[in-house]
Amino acid sequence: MSRPQLLQLAIPLVQTYGFTRAALSHSVFRLPKPHSEQLSDSAVTALFGEGNDARKTLIDAWLEDARQHMRASPSPTIKAILTQRLKQNEPVLQFLPEAFALLASPTNGLPPLDPLPALKHAGSVADEACHIVGEHNIGLAWYSRRATLGAVYAAAELHQLNSPSTVYDFLESLLDSSGKVESALQDAGTFAGYIGRSWAGIIKSRGPF
Repeated sequence: MSRPQLLQLAIPLVQTYGFTRAALSHSVFRLPKPHSEQLSDSAVTALFGEGNDARKTLIDAWLEDARQHMRASPSPTIKAILTQRLKQNEPVLQFLPEAFALLASPTNGLPPLDPLPALKHAGSVADEACHIVGEHNIGLAWYSRRATLGAVYAAAELHQLNSPSTVYDFLESLLDSSGKVESALQDAGTFAGYIGRSWAGIIKSRGPF
């Protein structure tokens, strides 16, 4: 029984328990030889961290797993791959605003929100999408392309939380106008600000805290 193994087993449980310590504690029931009792709270702490740190560990594992599923796209196009990533959100959509809020909240004290987790998330999705389709731009072209796709994905994800039924049409419209998005994101500060505002919008739209 290893930490990575239990994290993988906990990921499907997010649909039921959310991004919680309970999901981690119930992971042992999904072992090849299931435990008779769930992990104790002290065991969860020892394996995954104290308090909300354990929840953040689970969120990060879920995000990584969702990125890996982008490779299951039936078509090697940016649109199909980003669509595949958004589909990973559907079973846990109700839990995502709180998860994003938790990642962006400082360990101690009150907001302002930390934009770095949002930037990492959007940038990682963009990087993975470009890698899958075989885009290997360099220099400013590399940054510009990933900034554009990161912004497109962040906006689509925010839209998904508010209007799940229209998100794929919205994604298509964003990709159709991606040239305009790219011209508006010529520097790192603009990109960081856009992604940060997107996550703030996600969090405020559901008001989990």
